[in-house]
Amino acid sequence: MTALSTESADSPGVRHVKRPTPLRESVYEALTEMIIDGTLERGRHLVEVELAGILGVSRQPVREALQRLNNEGWVDLRPGFGAMVHVPAEDEVDQLLAARAALESESARLAARHATKENLAKLKDLCKVGAAFHEAGDTDGAVRTNGELHSLITQLSGNRFLVDFAGQVDRRVRWYYTPLAPVRGAASWREHTRLVKAISDGDEDKAAQIMREHTEHTRKAYHEYQASNDAPAPAATDKKPTTRRR
Repeated sequence: MTALSTESADSPGVRHVKRPTPLRESVYEALTEMIIDGTLERGRHLVEVELAGILGVSRQPVREALQRLNNEGWVDLRPGFGAMVHVPAEDEVDQLLAARAALESESARLAARHATKENLAKLKDLCKVGAAFHEAGDTDGAVRTNGELHSLITQLSGNRFLVDFAGQVDRRVRWYYTPLAPVRGAASWREHTRLVKAISDGDEDKAAQIMREHTEHTRKAYHEYQASNDAPAPAATDKKPTTRRR
């Protein structure tokens, strides 16, 4: 019997089989997005068997996902009570947005130095798309496009560490920003347009300043939103998430 030859990864004919995503990872991703988009609202009591039924999985990957979400601050695990969606404290929001302001103001400054005509065209298109989503009342579309614009500006900085750090806070920022999108929308996209113009003009200092002001406006809007919506969270039975299959 002839032995099979060993080929290197670069050898002709070699095909890598893409490994399926582990179930616990898929459950983690699904629950994270449900928290971000508000399907699982802040303060909600999370019941493993209920979540397993919604996602069409067993309780084990849900339990593993909840543990990871707890470690990352999305969920609070309380002995004798179970899991609850984390309710951010005001200083927690301030700290994250302060970190974001530092990262993204520098990203904007460097983007003004490095952006090409092609890059600028993409930024301008994102501004138009985001404003259109806002006018149409499509909050999910506006929030998604907002994230894409900020991400592209960070990428244009040319600094891979800024890209890595910004990526770590992106989801948390989306979580904070989602309920603000209908309120901040029009002003936010006007600020984006001014920001893109500063980048287009190659004005590094102005781009950094506009980004800092933009983040500060979001921080203030968040606190105003929280102050006006300081009602107790609804009971877990008041709202059931839409069934999703993974």
